Amino acid sequence: MANYRRGRINDEMQKELAEILRNVKDPRVSEAWVSVTGVDVTPDLKFAKVYYSALRGDKKEVYLGLKSSAGYIRRQVAQRMDLRMTPEFTFIEDESIAHGAHISKLLNSITISDPDDEEEDNG
Repeated sequence: MANYRRGRINDEMQKELAEILRNVKDPRVSEAWVSVTGVDVTPDLKFAKVYYSALRGDKKEVYLGLKSSAGYIRRQVAQRMDLRMTPEFTFIEDESIAHGAHISKLLNSITISDPDDEEEDNG
């Protein structure tokens, strides 16, 4: 039962964080088009890992912008969600989108030879 509740909290917090990040005034965050790809809250709700991806901007600057906005983000989450405790956020860049794009590029570069064409060439 607890895992089901944590899953619901993770999903709801991901939605709220996505909306909150649109309103962050730090230019390092607002100009980078940051999207939240996942949230993992600890069972005691004291800490949360926030996985994000940014479409633009320097990776280090986006991270520093999120880190400096953590207090504002936490306060907004506390106001929007009815939780006993509001977790402390740790921001982690999600490389899965870039990794998936790289794999897709590699797969598209592979040329597949048709076995029927090889038989015609040999025969």
